[in-house]
Amino acid sequence: MKPTSRAFKSNASRALRDEPLKSALSGIKHGFVANRARARANLPEFEDLRDEARAVKEHALAHLDLYLEAYEKKVQETGGQVHWAASAEDARAAILKICRDAGAKTVTKGKSMVGEEIAINAYLENAGITPVETDLGEYLIQLRHEPPSHIIAPAIHLTKDQVEADFRKAHTDLPSARTLEEPEQLVAEARAILREKFLAADVGITGANLLIAETGTSVIVTNEGNGDLTQCLPRVHIVITSIEKVVPTLEDADTILRVLARSATGQEFSTYTTLTTGPKREGDPDGPDEYHVVLLDNGRSEMLGGVFRDMLRCIRCGACMNHCPVYGAVGGHAYGWVYPGPMGAVLTPSLIGVEEAGHLPNASTFCGRCEAVCPMRIPLPKMMRHWREREFENGDTPTLYKLGLKLWAFAARRPAIYHRLTGIVSPLLSRLGRKGRFSSMPLAGGWTRYRDLPAPQGKTFQQRWRERDGQ
Repeated sequence: MKPTSRAFKSNASRALRDEPLKSALSGIKHGFVANRARARANLPEFEDLRDEARAVKEHALAHLDLYLEAYEKKVQETGGQVHWAASAEDARAAILKICRDAGAKTVTKGKSMVGEEIAINAYLENAGITPVETDLGEYLIQLRHEPPSHIIAPAIHLTKDQVEADFRKAHTDLPSARTLEEPEQLVAEARAILREKFLAADVGITGANLLIAETGTSVIVTNEGNGDLTQCLPRVHIVITSIEKVVPTLEDADTILRVLARSATGQEFSTYTTLTTGPKREGDPDGPDEYHVVLLDNGRSEMLGGVFRDMLRCIRCGACMNHCPVYGAVGGHAYGWVYPGPMGAVLTPSLIGVEEAGHLPNASTFCGRCEAVCPMRIPLPKMMRHWREREFENGDTPTLYKLGLKLWAFAARRPAIYHRLTGIVSPLLSRLGRKGRFSSMPLAGGWTRYRDLPAPQGKTFQQRWRERDGQ
């Protein structure tokens, strides 16, 4: 996927005019957000688990080299192979070689954000190999030739009517009179199509939510079972994941899994939590003959020693974007690359550069909800501020923004002028606002074009404080 993060403002403006997108995103609040709140309330030790999960990841990152070596050794002992990939190019080349050695014509894929990061589908297609996404959401966006708009719900931007239209357009060999009005009917149709793909695949590719160093095990969580079919039916199974996913023990993995599903979808556990250790052994009823793990770095080692290290604790639950007012207004495609929302605003500049993705850390209200709900307690607003500082140091801050800061700084360093100006402007804006809000306002059209701007209540805090002291 070619990044378009540089065009975030135009992407967001287009998204705000997209009525079907608004309709699709409206369900987040009553779905993911409400479900997480219930799951948290039903688990008294949830906050303690967050602390434990954070400690697990911190320990693993502090000793990442040791645990990665231990993981590789265990994978080899169980008959698998580990392929180290410093870059996306290295990862793609390793996967293509495995597929060619297996004589693969068709590859089934489970949902993998790292797969999206390295753009493996397009790479395989250009090499004459057909990749088939088997997660329902990923299958839908593959039909539409779109990237995912959410890291756990890739087709959250689509309405049921759009899905029906896409199915009728793509599945031309099925009866045109069939009924596709209910979600169950859409799922049944996708299942019927994908079953044939599962059976025909030569290679299966999955991601990994976690890697366990003590056993050489990869862990995936799904709600559809497509991950199991993807890794068990083909002769060759490839795991594509990134180096920070490793944890020391099975118990550590269990701690993280207890906060993962609750934070992501509000479930106690995902429907399928699958642990895979090596290829099929003698006597096993199913499983692959070959098991490969492609471990991607792609800039993560550089993050380890810097101010963005905390981002490597991310477990890709999506809670930050579910609760983000900016994501909820514009969706994931506006962010212009693989990782959207608050986590993307921090991770994307780390992976593709602040020059390309400098707009993303500015796409935040700094309300702090992302950090409040993050199961790994990642200080996302703090790291977005770091990116803003770097953008400013590089001289990439827009001229109008810099002018505004200079004017504010001029007044802020002169308290008498500052208090006099705010004492005049705040009551004036309060009177001009209709019912306490502005539907239009000079220099604020980017906001009021799509939503009202709250007006000041009247007197400033300083004025109210002086009045209280005078009483």
